[in-house]
This record gives sequence, structure tokens and C-alpha cells, in this order.
Amino acid sequence: MNLALNHRDPARGSGGMERSFATEVQKLRLGEGEIFHGEAILAITKALLQAGVAYVGGYPGAPVSHLMDVLAEARTPVLEPMGIMFEQSASEAGAAALLGASIHYPLRGAVTWKSIVGTNVASDALSNLASAGVKGGALIIVGEDYGEGASVIQERTHATALKSSLPLLDPRYDMARLVELTETAFDLSEACHLPVIMSLRIRAAHMSGSFTCKDNRPPPYGAHRHLPGAVQDYDRIVLPPSIYEHERDKVENRLPAARAFIRAHGINELIDGSRSNIGIILQGGLHGPVMRALALLGAGDALGNSKVPLLILNAIHPLLPDQITDFCAGKDAVLVIEEGNPAFIEQEIRALAQQEGLETRIFGKGLLPVAGEYTLDVVRKGVANFLAANDRGRGGLGARAKKALKEAEENRIQAARLLKVPPPPRPPGFCTGCPERPVFTALKLLQKERGKIHVSSDIGCNTFSTLPPFNTGSTVLGYGMSLASGGAVGASMDQPTVAVMGDGGFWHNGLSTGAINARWNGHDCVLVVLENGYASATGQQHVPSTGSTPWGKRIRLSITNMLRAIGVRWLKRVNSYDVPETLRTLRAAFDAPEKGLRAVISDNECMLARQRRERIRRVADQRAGKPVSVAKFGVDAAICSADHSCMRLSGCPSLTLGPVADPLREGPPAMVDDSCLDCGLCGSAAHAAALCPSFYRAEAWKNPPRWRSALWRAERKIMQALGAT
Repeated sequence: MNLALNHRDPARGSGGMERSFATEVQKLRLGEGEIFHGEAILAITKALLQAGVAYVGGYPGAPVSHLMDVLAEARTPVLEPMGIMFEQSASEAGAAALLGASIHYPLRGAVTWKSIVGTNVASDALSNLASAGVKGGALIIVGEDYGEGASVIQERTHATALKSSLPLLDPRYDMARLVELTETAFDLSEACHLPVIMSLRIRAAHMSGSFTCKDNRPPPYGAHRHLPGAVQDYDRIVLPPSIYEHERDKVENRLPAARAFIRAHGINELIDGSRSNIGIILQGGLHGPVMRALALLGAGDALGNSKVPLLILNAIHPLLPDQITDFCAGKDAVLVIEEGNPAFIEQEIRALAQQEGLETRIFGKGLLPVAGEYTLDVVRKGVANFLAANDRGRGGLGARAKKALKEAEENRIQAARLLKVPPPPRPPGFCTGCPERPVFTALKLLQKERGKIHVSSDIGCNTFSTLPPFNTGSTVLGYGMSLASGGAVGASMDQPTVAVMGDGGFWHNGLSTGAINARWNGHDCVLVVLENGYASATGQQHVPSTGSTPWGKRIRLSITNMLRAIGVRWLKRVNSYDVPETLRTLRAAFDAPEKGLRAVISDNECMLARQRRERIRRVADQRAGKPVSVAKFGVDAAICSADHSCMRLSGCPSLTLGPVADPLREGPPAMVDDSCLDCGLCGSAAHAAALCPSFYRAEAWKNPPRWRSALWRAERKIMQALGAT
């Protein structure tokens, strides 16, 4: 058995970009009157340049990773010539703190991060920023990861905006409107002296469209024109007595100024309809499914016209009380379409209606689900029920809605009948060849020897270990917080606990909150750091240990040196694809005579990033006539015992069930399909667990060197002599 054991490619992080966004960067150069066509997330990036930002930053995470990727590649050709500063911050807290530049100075800045999880990390800085207020426009673009396809806890950013008095925009799905509101957000921020949050949903971020560009605006102050001097103003410091004045100012001046700006600039939109007795109030981000639902119900069309009056809230905080009451006045019923829970908007509208003595009946949760994403089917059902109950006998909308509901139910029943068996669930999992998978194979073998071990999991690709076939991991509490989350558990265990985190999690929060905390408090635990070189789950963004910055500057910080510096004495590095070695190292960590924090670092590059680079190299070498080899693993069906332990230990997508050629076999043999990337895990796992020796490794050569051709001929003659061919 020949095991293919891979080590980190020294070329990684050498300054060359693994991916190119050259096409996207060129779109950022478009000028006045030119037409942009592309994804919304890139259009918003262009809008930042048109708004005259002086600095941009953030932390990568879906669905705004693309924004960070493009800005990183645009730093040298676009941003620096304009005098714009860019950084990929070490965390969302660092990104939010970057906005401190706008407190005293007329500097416009924008930062971005993922969803409520990023907002939680940034909340301390955001609270202080909201209290002090800003002079230059400050914009936070939050990639709202909610609903189908989401990868994080299902909460929204709305509560943060409420508690900190931050204007919150939720733009409708229209490319030109998104760009317009991105630029307007800076004016709003400067008008009310508050940072502004813009919620960008997954579907909005990746929609395509067009808009007419403006020229990019260099900032009035920046790298090319320095500020006249530093400012110190105690009234902007968040200490007593200033904080009391800040709170009063937010309530009496800043929020009223925000409302006045929202009203004066028409940020919210009104669509008049012929049905004056009913209406719908909706978040801007739900405009798409609502309009489609109305069209399917015969109450609207694809051009945005609606027979039902609509109040589209592109600004969902603060609301405009007079705008809400004016819309509701004279109507029998109004439906509030607000995604998620708590129903902040609906509750405020109900309170306003009661306060003003309106007889309008307010509908919302109940006709629509209490929680979850408001997809087209969900919205259509809710709107249809609303119309059927409140528009009876007036032009046919209610009757048509009832008919549509009946047809939809009949279609659902028919689809279930035709499908017969529901499709199986498809949970996420490790990619083929992932260097993290073998570590969990070794952990599974260790638990077979020593019983169940408490493993604290972390955010990132390693979270997939909580799923079959590994079923490893008891808690997930936050990015880089796995080590800290096992502290109290370890005190009640008769063996060390294990914490697993990636290098992204280590640099984000794991060093200070995890490793330093464990060392200081004397926790008896084993830290496993999966150092694959990138923040892989969000698209291979660079981290401090990658070897270069996102824009290609060579610099590498060492996880090993950091752990040594805080006094971790027991530290081993392993080649994760060698499962026996990893298993031996984990045993040694558990049995180490010195207690306290021990660390095992797995050192193999993310396979997606590696293959992206190596495929390009192989094609170039083959075209140049250079020798190129491609290796894959296989299973000898005649030897395979068909107990499938190899699959239960690795879970590799390329390792699957093969055809049954022998009717006397008890089960189908294992088979390695064409997606194999020659990582060696299947053979290494079989060796570590003393499974059947059915795995083999085969190499295919293009332009083979002479010695390889000669060796092949010799091997073939030997096999022929032995009667094996």
C-alpha cells in the first residue's frame, strides 16, 4: 500500500493570488454614464467608491466575502491611487473599531461582515461608536445570513439597531436602488451623526443586474491629502458625564434627524393601488417575493405594479410614525410582512395604530409564519389568506386568492404523490481531500480506544465533524471559542477535554479567549489547531498564518510561536493525512505527564486552494511537454471484505459503493470514484484501523520521463512473468 502523504506547499502565500478577480476590479473603474452589469455585491463595492470613502475594511463571511476579495485585489490598482485605505481586519470587532476614524474627522468609511454573528463580535465597538456619534459618514454592510441556505444562528441585526439607535436599511431587490441607497446611506449618517447599518440578504448579494455608473470620488482627506491635525474632544469620549448627554442627544436630536432625512429623501417607497380598503407594509428586502406572490394571485404584475397599496420600508429603523399612520388610516385591514422573530416592526405598527385610535385591523404573524425565511410559497400563502379574508366581493381579488390557495394545495399533494419518497437530506460536509477529515478519523479511533471524549467544536469547516460519520463535537459557541467553552467541563471529567479550531478561528478569537485563558486558568485540555492556511469555509481568504496578506504582501505569523510565547510546552505538529501518526500524537497528548494546555497542530493546506493552483500548473506543464502525473486511489474488489468500515472512518465523498459482480458476495464492495484527489486518507485510515489491505494507488503519466517509461516496461515484464496480466 502506497500512502500519498502531502505536506504544505512552500509556494503558498508567496504573494501570488490563488484566484483572480481582474474582471471584477476592472468594473470598479467604470465612469460617468457607463453601464455596470454584474452581481449586486460588486455593485455595492462600486457604490462605495462613488460615495467618496476614505477607508474600507471588514472581516470575510458569506454573503459578503466577495466584497472583501475584490477590494483586496483592487487595493493596489484602484484604491491606493485614489488615496483609499483598505484592511482585512483581524475580526469584526477590529473592523467596527476602524469606524472610529469617522468620530472626529470628515472621513467616510465602510466596513462589512457576516450576519448577526459578526455584529455580536463587533457590538462593543458599535455601542461606543453610536454613543459618541460620527462626523464623517459611517456604513456597516451586514451580510444577513437568514433562512434557507444559512450557515449560522437564525437571528437578525434588527435588535442591535434598536438597542444602539442605529438607522437600519433593508433595500428592495433592485440594482440601481441598491447602489443609490448605498451612497445615500453616507448622507444619512452625516445628517443624523449615527453609523448606518445596511442589511444585505443572501439572495440580494448574488442577484445580477445593471445600473448607470458615476465617476469614482477620491476622498477629500486620505493618503494623498492629510487631515489638518488631530482632534481631542472630551464630549465624544464615552465616560460620564458625556454618556448621559450622548443618550439624550440620540433620542432628542439624532433619531429625529434620521427620520427627517428618510422622509425628505424618499427612502421608503409607496405604491398606490386600486384597493383602497386594504394595504401591505413590507420590508424592502421582501419586495421580490411579495411582488411575485401578488402577480401569481392576480393582484400585481412583473413590472412592479400592484392593485394592493404597498408601503415599502427600505429603512426599517427608525420607522416614521406619521408615514405609518397615514398609510393605515381609512383602511379596513393592513398586512405587515416582516421576516423573522421577534416581530419588531409589526409590534411598533400595532402600537402606533392603537395610540392613534385607528380602527384598521393589523395582520402579520399568524397569517405568516412566526419565524423562518419568507420564500415565495410562504408569502403567497399568507397574502392569499389576507386577501381572501379582507377583499371579499370587491373586484375578485379574494375569490381569486381562494382559488390560488386551492390550486397550490392540489399541486403539493400531486407532487408528493409523484415523488413517493421524499428526497434524502443533504447536510454539508468536508470536501474531497480535505486535510481536516483525517484528524477526525484519528479522533474517532481514539474514542474507540478510550471511550467518549468531550470535544468542543468551533465555527468553520471543522464544524462538519459533528455530522456522520464522525459525530464528534458536543458544543459550538462561537468563532475561536471552542477552547474556552470546554473549561468548566474539563473540571468534571476524568480525562482531558479536546478543543478543535481552524487557524482562522485561532487568529480571530482563539488565541486570547481560548489559549491564553486556558493557560492562565490552568485548564487540562488538548487543543487541536487545523492549520490549513486560509479561512476556508468562506472562500479561502487569507489569515495571518497564510504567508501573505490578501493583496499579496509576504508576511506570515506563526501559530507555533504564539503558543510557545504564552508558555505551551507540549506542542506537536502532524501531517494529518498520516492517520497512524496523528493517532499516536493524540495518544501522547492525552498521556503527557505534564498537565495543562497541550497543542497538536495539523499542517496541510486547504485542498480546494491547493487544487486550484495545481490544476493550472499541470495544464501548463502538459502543454509545455513536461512530465505530469495524476494519482488516484482504488479498491481491489476481490480483496474488499465489504464491511464498509473504511467509509465509516473517513466519510470521503469519493469513497462509495461499487457494483456487485459476484452474486455470492454478502454486500457491494467499496469503490473510489473519479473525484479522488490522491490525499491518501482511505489507505491511511485502513492502515491505522488494521482494516483489509484492499486499497491501492495508481499513477497516470502524461509526457513521462524516460526513467518512468523504462520502469513501467520492467514492471510489466515482471507481472507477465508472474502470470498476473
